[in-house]
Amino acid sequence: MNVLEKISNFVGKMMAVIVLVLAALSLFVPKTGLWISVSWVNYLLMVVMFGMGLTLRLEDFKLVFTRPKDIFIGCAAQFIIMPSLAFLLSKIFGLDAALMAGVVLVGTCPGGTSSNVITYLSKGDVALSVGMTSVNTLLAPILTPAITYLLLKTTVHVNVLAMFLSIVKVVIVPIGLGFIINKLFGKFTQKLVKILPLVSVIAICMIVMTVVAHNSAKILSTGALVFVVVILHNLLGYGCGFGLGKILRLNAAKTKALSVEIGMQNSGLATSLAATAFPGLAMATVPGAVFSVWHNISGAILANIYLRWGVESEENQSAEK
Repeated sequence: MNVLEKISNFVGKMMAVIVLVLAALSLFVPKTGLWISVSWVNYLLMVVMFGMGLTLRLEDFKLVFTRPKDIFIGCAAQFIIMPSLAFLLSKIFGLDAALMAGVVLVGTCPGGTSSNVITYLSKGDVALSVGMTSVNTLLAPILTPAITYLLLKTTVHVNVLAMFLSIVKVVIVPIGLGFIINKLFGKFTQKLVKILPLVSVIAICMIVMTVVAHNSAKILSTGALVFVVVILHNLLGYGCGFGLGKILRLNAAKTKALSVEIGMQNSGLATSLAATAFPGLAMATVPGAVFSVWHNISGAILANIYLRWGVESEENQSAEK
């Protein structure tokens, strides 16, 4: 078990590099990822969500009642800023209906477990990050389809019911099962949680590989445009979260958590939902695939920047004393 823990810690730290290498390999040599069936994506995502459920405790939800203002700010910002940015960027860059649908869907999805990891590495407020992710995820079955429909109803047909049912099946049920198992078998799951980063990274890598490999021609044919939009979407999300934290005069740890939570999306879910909600728009899966790769890279870079910011702040405070 100790060996697995060490491997898990190493893989967790090197996640951005691993995802980038495998994504590039799947993009330029598609056969390396074609062995993974597209039908596996939902099941792989369920594994990641189940792992998230295993880490949740009642204390994580108590945060909603002990710090309702912080949670409300995070949830409101998540479902207002990212969908708005997605819609505006799609319009500004003149994306076609399929790509616009994919970008907007990324924006309307909740934050993923990656945001909790990056917040931890940034020395941000992990409890707040987990609380925001948990609440946003529970709100997703209602808000993701509703906001997607409001933004795209005049552009494409949105299958709201299919999207709702898919989120419940792929996200809510696995998280619920993980939470129940953690509640009933806490001692066992505490040991299991130590190797979860390894399992999650393998699942995320397989999702990225299959989506990129099966859509390599489409991704390459879109040129740089979709990459520019996805990168701007992610970076502006970080920036808006940071700016909001400063405007509200939140401390450094809370500001980091808010920035990361807003900028990082559950892009695996967006990719899965694209096939369900927009069955006739194959290109709608592309933005989610690109976002999956990019936000892990940018998140790792941001963690290093925020880590230095936190250290400098602490040093300044010590000097003042």
